[in-house]
Order: sequence, then structure tokens, then C-alpha cells
Amino acid sequence: MSATPRRILVTGAGSGIGAGIAEQLATDGHELICTDLDAEAAERTAAGIRDRGGRARGHALDVTDDDSVAAVLAALDGPVEVLVNNAGLQHVSKLEDFPIEQWDLLIQVMLTGVARLTRAVLPGMREHGFGRIVNIGSIHSLVASAYKSAYVAAKHGLIGFSKVIALETADADITINTICPTYVKTPLVEKQIADQARMHGLSEDEVVETIMLKPMPKGVFISFEELAGIAAFLISPVARNMTGQALVVDGGWTVQ
Repeated sequence: MSATPRRILVTGAGSGIGAGIAEQLATDGHELICTDLDAEAAERTAAGIRDRGGRARGHALDVTDDDSVAAVLAALDGPVEVLVNNAGLQHVSKLEDFPIEQWDLLIQVMLTGVARLTRAVLPGMREHGFGRIVNIGSIHSLVASAYKSAYVAAKHGLIGFSKVIALETADADITINTICPTYVKTPLVEKQIADQARMHGLSEDEVVETIMLKPMPKGVFISFEELAGIAAFLISPVARNMTGQALVVDGGWTVQ
């Protein structure tokens, strides 16, 4: 849908959703800046893209650190045209047992980090006359699950943040939107299955069936291809007037 190749920076691109989105968008001819706290993982994703004929480079990036953000942007050949805020982590625990430093880390990575990256790339987008910001939210941007207070708080925060930035960038060809999927089969979710089994006293198969998939009438995990396709739509010309929106990919969860 997007005929113009763009320079796209993806956070958390070392594995999971970030890697999947980067790999898919690279097939459309875009230049991918694959970033991750784990530099080797970021480079593996980038190398895989290059091996398939695409354009990509890997960079270490700590979204909680201003200097790290500045260093990555300084190393680029031009402005970031598309930012995919994907970096994330999870911790499953009831609040009474939730280490507050871990609670703070989740907020720092998934909410403050999004603001930090967005703040850093907006001047270049304005000067360039084009910008697209795609936040990877979650079904938990809209609903809650027990034992995930920090994650749910951060993902809910993305919706409000996006609405504000949509207003602040309405005078330019810049948009910001949040994709809100239910469960995607990633290493993060695989770990959650074990944690949820422990917290709920269920088997891992029961967690998948009753906690993850049962609320979804469609009853299937979301794929990387679906998320990349929605991201491609959001950065295409036909979506230039979509901004501040939450695009819900939930298999019917929230229509009930």
C-alpha cells in the first residue's frame, strides 16, 4: 500500500512481535532500523533481513536512557520516518507481591520509553514533513487481567498518550496510532503461560485454553503477519487521516 520506501525504527526488534514486524515491512522495500536492548539480537534480525535482500541494520537501544536514544538517532543517515514502539516486558504477580522496582521498570519501558522515543523523533519528522508513529499496545490497553497491574497500566496509558500526541501533531503530516492485539505466540507470551499457570493453579494447556483463547470468539493467536499488515496500512497514504486511534485485533473479545 505504501509506494514510498521509508526509514523505519522498530524497538524491541530482537525477537517476537518486533522482529516479525521488521521482517515483514522489509519485504515492502523499507529500510529497517532494528533496535533492542540486546545488541546481538537486534543485529540477528537485521542480518536475516539483509540475507533476504532487504535493507536493515541493528543497534543496541535502551528506551529508558536518553543518551542511548540520542546515540542511535545520531548514527542514522537521516530522520526516522516511521517509529514502531514495540519494546516490552511482562511480570505476573499480585500487587502485594509485585516488586515496586519491577513495576517501575515496566512503566519506564512501555510508557515513558514510548514518550522518550516519540519526543526524540518528532523534530526530524516535522522537518522532513512526514511521520508515522505506530504503538504496539495490547488487548490490555482496553481490558484488564489479574496479576498484570503494571503491564495493564502501561498499555492503557498508550491510548491516552496517543490521543494527546495526535492533537499536538495535527498541524503536520504526522500520525500516531496504537495496534491492540490479543495474544501473539512470542517468547514473552510463552513465559506468561508458565507464570499464569503458577498464579491460577492451572496446567499450561488450561491457561492457553481458558485464559488466553476462551475470551476470543475466533479462538486463535494473532500472527506477526496480521500486525505487520496493519502497520503497513497505517504508514500508507490511505491512512493519513487516521490518528489517535486504537486498532483492536482481538478476535471478537471486546464485542461481547
